[in-house]
Amino acid sequence: MNWIDTHAHLYSREFESDRTEMVQRAIRQGVNRLLLPNIDEDSIAGMLALEAEFPAECLPMMGIHPVYVKENAEAQLAIVQQWLETRKFWGVGEIGLDFYWDTTFREQQYLAFRRQLQLSAEHGLPVSIHSREATRACIDVVKEFPAGRLSGVFHCFSGTRDEAQEVIDLGFYLGIGGVVTFKKSGLDVLLEDIDLQHVVLETDAPYLAPVPYRGKRNESAYIPLIAQRIADVKNLKIEDVAAITTGNARKLFKML
Repeated sequence: MNWIDTHAHLYSREFESDRTEMVQRAIRQGVNRLLLPNIDEDSIAGMLALEAEFPAECLPMMGIHPVYVKENAEAQLAIVQQWLETRKFWGVGEIGLDFYWDTTFREQQYLAFRRQLQLSAEHGLPVSIHSREATRACIDVVKEFPAGRLSGVFHCFSGTRDEAQEVIDLGFYLGIGGVVTFKKSGLDVLLEDIDLQHVVLETDAPYLAPVPYRGKRNESAYIPLIAQRIADVKNLKIEDVAAITTGNARKLFKML
């Protein structure tokens, strides 16, 4: 089986002691495409270094995570734009809105989100949307753009069933990770009546490790654990989950 982890921060300092071995573990598990969403201007070098070590497997994206958007948002956005005009990236991300941690720069978050959505449209790249405590707001911003102009995934989807349908109707995918394995998360129930044609898999490594590793460091090799839970919920073979979700990711990120 072949898998794609559509969202993993493998350049993170949590992997400093065993980064190469960690990527190799993922590859041995059949997780042979690893999408790397950028965080801010300081994470670019590490991300590109990992791509250089594993050019066929580690595929970088470019963007500013909403939590890292500050008062100098215009300067941060200029860096993103310059990089997108310089070389190939596989998507624009991680972008979006986060009203959980701190809303000091709420206005700048909206500015950065809209501007990066525009950049994705101009470059024909999918987006990876972060929407913590802000799913409704992110959907509304995406709806400001002409239908069909944008594509992407609502990373670590945690909205309602109605919001999931809105995301699907916009032509976006739901990013499903380790949370689906958590008891009482409700995500497994939500997925029961959602066609897997609208789902891609992700880890968000090093965060949100699936059971039985919950609370520990996450890594891309755990994608099959996430898939097995989905297979159980959907009463499917894990091979079917692999084929469908990998196909979705290949289509979204233009790996065909």
